[in-house]
Amino acid sequence: MTYLDEVCMKRLLVVWVLLLGLFSCSALGDHDQINLNADQPLSKIAILNCKLALNNNSSSIYAKIIDLQPKKGKNNNGIEEDAKWVSVTLKNSKPANDDWVGVFSPAKFDSSTCPPNGAKDSEVEKPYICSAPIKFQNANYSSKDYTTTGVATLKFRLINMRADFSFALFTGGFSNPKLVAISNTLPVFANPKAPLYPRLAIGKAWDEMTVTWTSGYNIDEAVPFVEWGLKGETQQRSPAGTLTYDRTSMCGAPARTVGWRHPGFIHTSFLKELWPNSQYTYRMGHRLYDGSYVWSKYYSFRASPYPGQDSLQRIIVFGDMGKAERDGSNDYGNTQPGSLNTTDQLVKDLKNYDIVFHIGDMAYADGYLSEWDQFIAQVSPIASAVPYMVASGNHERDWPNSGSFWDTSDSGGECGVPAETLYYVPAENRAKFWYSADYGMLKFCVADSEHDWRAGSEQYKWIEKCFASADRRKQPWLIFIAHRVLGYSSNAWYAQQGSFAEPEGRDDLQKLWQRYKVDIAFFGHVHNYERICPIYQNQCVNDEKSHYSGVVNGTIHVVTGGGGKSLAKFSSLTPTWSVFRDYDWGFVKLTAFNHSSLLFEYKKSRDGEVYDSFTIYREYKDVLACVHDGCEPTTLAA
Repeated sequence: MTYLDEVCMKRLLVVWVLLLGLFSCSALGDHDQINLNADQPLSKIAILNCKLALNNNSSSIYAKIIDLQPKKGKNNNGIEEDAKWVSVTLKNSKPANDDWVGVFSPAKFDSSTCPPNGAKDSEVEKPYICSAPIKFQNANYSSKDYTTTGVATLKFRLINMRADFSFALFTGGFSNPKLVAISNTLPVFANPKAPLYPRLAIGKAWDEMTVTWTSGYNIDEAVPFVEWGLKGETQQRSPAGTLTYDRTSMCGAPARTVGWRHPGFIHTSFLKELWPNSQYTYRMGHRLYDGSYVWSKYYSFRASPYPGQDSLQRIIVFGDMGKAERDGSNDYGNTQPGSLNTTDQLVKDLKNYDIVFHIGDMAYADGYLSEWDQFIAQVSPIASAVPYMVASGNHERDWPNSGSFWDTSDSGGECGVPAETLYYVPAENRAKFWYSADYGMLKFCVADSEHDWRAGSEQYKWIEKCFASADRRKQPWLIFIAHRVLGYSSNAWYAQQGSFAEPEGRDDLQKLWQRYKVDIAFFGHVHNYERICPIYQNQCVNDEKSHYSGVVNGTIHVVTGGGGKSLAKFSSLTPTWSVFRDYDWGFVKLTAFNHSSLLFEYKKSRDGEVYDSFTIYREYKDVLACVHDGCEPTTLAA
C-alpha cells in the first residue's frame, strides 16, 4: 500500500466514524448542516469544511465593548444589565462579498476543543473548528464599501452566556469557509456565572409559583435559592433544585455535534402557600462555599387567583415565535421576522395580562443550542413577571426512533431535552409534556401533539381525565391546547392533503371536546391566524360570528401560530367553517370578566390593535344542558 493509499484509507476511516455520530463534527456536512435545518440560519455554515488561512499581515480583527445602552425610559427594556454591545473592526487585503464574521463563545474554538474521535493519527486531516458560531454577520453588513476598502466595523449585541467571547473573520462564504483572522478574547461580563433569566410557571397547586433560572454555578460551587415574599414585607428563602444535560443527552446532529453548547445549570425553586392575587418580590441567589453570596436583581409577580375566584383574569396565547437578533445578525429577518414585534408588543402591554401560553415551537434552535440562551433572554422581560407556560412542538421534540409520534428530524437532534429542562411545566413526567393548569375561572388542558393522542393511548386517557376534572360551576371556561392542529385549519398544505388538519387529528378528540363541552381549542404549528366556528363533525353548530350565548353545542377552534416564524399560506378556497383568516403575526388575548362573560381578541404584533374578536355569555345551566353526543345519562324512573 502506498503512502497516498494509506492516508486515503485513514481519511475514509474518519468519515465512517463521523457517520456513526461518534465525533461531534459530523461530516454528513452539507446535507445535515444545511438541508435538514434549512430554516435555521446557523445551519447554512458548513463549519466542518473550514480551512485555516491565518495571515496576520493581510487580515486582522479587533473587538471592544462599547456603550450603546439606552437611557432609562427610552426603551421598553430599560437599561440592559445582562446585555452589552461590542464593536468589531476588521481589515482584509482581499475582501469579497461573501466574507463574514462569526461570534464564538467560549472564546477558544480551535480543534483542541473537539471531543475525541478515535482517529489520533496526525496524518489524518481533521476539522479546525467543530462547533458552530453563536451568531454571525456578513462583513459588509454595515460597511457597504467593504469590498473596495477592505475595512469594516460591525456591532454585535451579546448576552451573558456564562463564558468569554471571540470573533473570527472568514472568507469563502458559508459553504467553504476559510479562517483568516481571530480577534482578541473579550471577557464581556463581570460575572459570567451570574444567575439570570428567571422564568415563572404555575406549579401543580394553585397557590404555588415556580422560578426557574440559569447560572454557571453547579451545586459543588454554590447552593441555589430564591429569596421572596409579599411586597414590602419580610422575605423568606426557598431552596432550588439543579439540573443540566450534556452532549450524550442529545439524540443526533447537529445538537450532538456542531450545534452543541453547554447549557449551564438550570435551577428551579417552588414558592408555596401564596396568597391569591397578591404581589410578591423575589430574587435568585447562590451561596458560595466561602460564605459569600451572588444575587440577581429584584423581580416581582402577582400570585394566581383561587380556582373559581370571580375576578378579572387575562391570558395570552400564541405559538411558533422563535427569536431574532436586535443587531441584525443571522439573517433572522428571513425566517422569524415577526418575533421581535410579538416580544416587544407583549413587553409593552405587560401590565394588561396575567399569564402566557406559548404553545410550542419556541426557540427554533433546531439543534443549535446557543439559540436557547438567546430565546430565553429575549422573552425574559415577560417570563420574569408573569407565568410563561409552554407546550411541546415538533421543533422541540421530534427525532427518529426517539419515542416521538412523528418520525421527523425537526428538533435537530434535541429530542425534547432542552425544552424539558430549561422550562418547568406541572406535568407528572416532563418527557410526556402534557399537563393541566388551573387559573381562576379557567381550566387549561395542555396536550402534547408530539406523542400519540388517539383513543386508547395514555395521553388520550389523560385528556379525558383532565376534561372530567373541571368543576364547571367554579371554572366555567374549559380550554384545550396543543401545538399541531388537531382540529381545523385551512392552511394550504392541509388543504392539499384533504384533511384540513393533522392526519387523524380530530377523529377521536372531537368526541371528548363535545362530551365535555370544551369552549375553545387552541393550536399553533401553522404560521398564521384563523378562527373556526363552533363546530362538531365538520359542521358549524352556530351561525353567530361575534356574540355567542347559551348552550355549549360545539367547540370554537383557533389557530394562533403567527408568533413570529415565517408565515404560512392559506388554501385558495375558504371552507364554510372558517370565520376569520389573517396572514400576519399576532397573538390571542382572553379576558374572563366573571363566570358568565368571556372576551376573545386577536391582536396583530405590529401595532397591538384588535383585528378579530368575539364574546361568550352563558350561565351554569347552559354548560349542564344536554347537546348532541354531550348528554349525561338519565333514567325515567321516579
